[in-house]
Amino acid sequence: MNARPVIRMVSFVLIVLGAAMAVCAFVGWEMNDPPAAVQALTQSALACLAVGLAAWLFSRGSMELSRRDGFGVVAFGWLAAGVAGAAPYVLSDVIPSAADALFESVSGFTTTGASVLSRLETVPRGLLLWRATTHFFGGMGVLVLCVAVLPLLGTGGMQIFRAEMPGPSKDRLSPRIATTAKLLWGVYVLLVLLETLMLRVGGMDWFDAVCHSFATMATGGFSTRSASAGAFHSPLIETVLIAFMFLAGVNFALHYRLLAGAFGAHIRDAEFRFYLAVWLIAGLLITVLIAARPETTSWGEALRAAFFQTTSILTTTGFVTADFNAWPNAARWTLVLLMFFGGCAGSTGGGMKNIRVFVVLKHVLREVRLAIFPQSVVRVKISGEPLDEALVSNIVGFVVLFLGIFAVATLGMTFFTPDLETALTSVSATLCNVGPGLAGVGPTQTYAAIPAAGKLLLIACMLLGRLELFTLVVLFLPRFWRR
Repeated sequence: MNARPVIRMVSFVLIVLGAAMAVCAFVGWEMNDPPAAVQALTQSALACLAVGLAAWLFSRGSMELSRRDGFGVVAFGWLAAGVAGAAPYVLSDVIPSAADALFESVSGFTTTGASVLSRLETVPRGLLLWRATTHFFGGMGVLVLCVAVLPLLGTGGMQIFRAEMPGPSKDRLSPRIATTAKLLWGVYVLLVLLETLMLRVGGMDWFDAVCHSFATMATGGFSTRSASAGAFHSPLIETVLIAFMFLAGVNFALHYRLLAGAFGAHIRDAEFRFYLAVWLIAGLLITVLIAARPETTSWGEALRAAFFQTTSILTTTGFVTADFNAWPNAARWTLVLLMFFGGCAGSTGGGMKNIRVFVVLKHVLREVRLAIFPQSVVRVKISGEPLDEALVSNIVGFVVLFLGIFAVATLGMTFFTPDLETALTSVSATLCNVGPGLAGVGPTQTYAAIPAAGKLLLIACMLLGRLELFTLVVLFLPRFWRR
């Protein structure tokens, strides 16, 4: 790995985060936050800017990146962001524990939304905005933003784009990867602005609207209220959130093509059709399951609660309007399964991605057919086009590795949680970047009770899930460190 360009890119991440912290400090000062909170954000901003500028000057030189350097930039960039993002929480004493603050920071940047904080109404506004801002940068990827604004040489931008953007293949909207990054970030910001306006019209104040828009389009789920989206008791706000959560779970390249005039782009996409079918089937199933409960007053109430939580969990956003931990077991298990499906490739959603689940299902059907007709030639096809066998093998390998890490991490969490349900869903909720799980980490609970060692394991799960395993796994291979 070539250290110089890696340090240079990481330094730019710190500069961006330092500038964002300064903005949050100003907002906190304007909104009469306690001096300690404003000071904590200001000190953290100055530290990030100082370290970032020093590293930037130190690492001047060629920015040519190999594929291995791209993995290094993304892995170390995200680790640096997680550590830097924890500083305001510790310095303000809002989260005095370093392990808890790191958990909150990584949860924000990975758009997981798992939190150790309760009584959010008492948290200073500047820090709540910082929490939401970590989602904003993490959703589309802070390093993809770097690719968009920095004049990288050679193939450097593509290496970072490959390592940070989710999905088995990367849609290029332009021959120049920097232009693709600009277009994706442009669509992302446009949707954030549109949602902010609609939430404001729906009854939120500007601060809540901005924070919830950051959390929605990043599929993060950090709210400004302890009761999450349910605190607003507004069908209109919930409808807006459902719509934008659903959009955030779709490949952003499809949104760009729609804006460019390709009005059938979504419905022609096989992954989008599969995603839509999963959403509808799961939403209707959960509606029926919770409508049968004696405490449910109407089918309308069941439909509203079911589709909000289905959308929130499938897109891995994690907003909550109901205590789904009290729902029937079949409904709860359906939500857990949706965590693994996640959003589409090229979206801000987590999980394994719908396209991978779709391809694996097609691969299984092919194997069944070959068992019956061993002489036949069967290819895995998406939208009528056969997939390259190497890509199918890569997807199957990813799913096997994902489930293997889930199993091992769940075993590890059994040592830190009181029951298997908490252990299993704390791992699924963090590895799939969802946030709320069941039992001890359910929608009305936080992760505060988990010991520090357990939180470190879940931090690893969050990073592995957001960076899609391989970007971090390669760091443990000796060959990665050889020149």
